[in-house]
Amino acid sequence: MSTRDILIGLGVALACGAGAALAQSPGLGKNISEADIAAWDIAVMPDGSNLPPGSGTPAAGAPIYDQKCAMCHGVEGRNPRPGYSPMVGVQRWPEINTPKTITYYEHATTIFDITRRAMPYQMPRTLTNDEVYAIVAYILAQNKLIGPNDVMNRETLPKVRMPNKGKFIIRFPDRI
Repeated sequence: MSTRDILIGLGVALACGAGAALAQSPGLGKNISEADIAAWDIAVMPDGSNLPPGSGTPAAGAPIYDQKCAMCHGVEGRNPRPGYSPMVGVQRWPEINTPKTITYYEHATTIFDITRRAMPYQMPRTLTNDEVYAIVAYILAQNKLIGPNDVMNRETLPKVRMPNKGKFIIRFPDRI
């Protein structure tokens, strides 16, 4: 019997065995519902697609930032704790792993998405939509990207012109 015949025989045996193993499922888990998916499908696209209702201003965001963000990112977004990025200021990025301020991002909607999804660090996803809009408005105003009285919402946020717009370099373009 040749090696090829042995390998074909093993492949057939494994395929038959795998089918039997799948048929004997332990019955763990459950089907996921559309409501379950919707609760986690919160990604905001660069064009603002999937931004929730709500709004916020820099003035409304300042006290929320002080209470929920300054402990890590520093007062007014400057001088963060070690290991955390500052939120304010334009930085030069000599290499990809350099800490970056929000001016690094190509789209203001990315800041909203990160804030809503992952902040505050110790209690992610606990901010209301209005709180996220207000914090993002405050940070954008601190960076002088919007005015102190501008309102951020699902219509205005995607229109904010970020300094790195069109300059973003894809780290691994061959993986797209």
